Amino acid sequence: MTRKSTSAKALARSYRAERSLTFVAGVLAVAAGAAALLVGFRVFGEFRAARPVLDPIAVTWLGARATIAKIVAIAAGIALFAFGLWWLVRSLKPEGKPDLELDRTEGSALTVASSAIADAVRADAENVDGVSRAKVRAVGGTDDPALRLTLWLRDGTDVRKVWEDIDTRVLARARDSLGVRTLPTAVHLELDATDRRRVR
Repeated sequence: MTRKSTSAKALARSYRAERSLTFVAGVLAVAAGAAALLVGFRVFGEFRAARPVLDPIAVTWLGARATIAKIVAIAAGIALFAFGLWWLVRSLKPEGKPDLELDRTEGSALTVASSAIADAVRADAENVDGVSRAKVRAVGGTDDPALRLTLWLRDGTDVRKVWEDIDTRVLARARDSLGVRTLPTAVHLELDATDRRRVR
């Protein structure tokens, strides 16, 4: 199994962790709900269904081990707080905009700013027939760049033709200009709101 490149990870960065956390939370919620329904429908017997949510046996067991229970509860609380704080910092951390170093020779270094890359690709994309506007963001690493490209299309545009023009003209030109063989790109297509007709 090959190691994923920095650019490939950057293209998926906004979704992978969030989807994983949502999936795990969803599975736990479904499992808890299913268990509650089974108990409520007396699948595990009349005695279990009639017992309170806080089982007296469990309460008695925890009461006999109050010190251990408090230590575990405090440790779990600290762990959850730390995880929540880490997740908050990760979510609020701005994504890097890498500059591409074309020449690292001392005295004649040449670096292309990420904003310049994004502006050039955006200008080319907006010249494609059917594209009303475009938004481009350079992501990835300095040695392994990638792009996120959002295109707003006019009503009635041939999507396949737009994609061919983007691939053969815009992205090909960007690869040639940057001197890279591959330029991973995530493309998001939307219908331009200005072209939508209002119904009266």
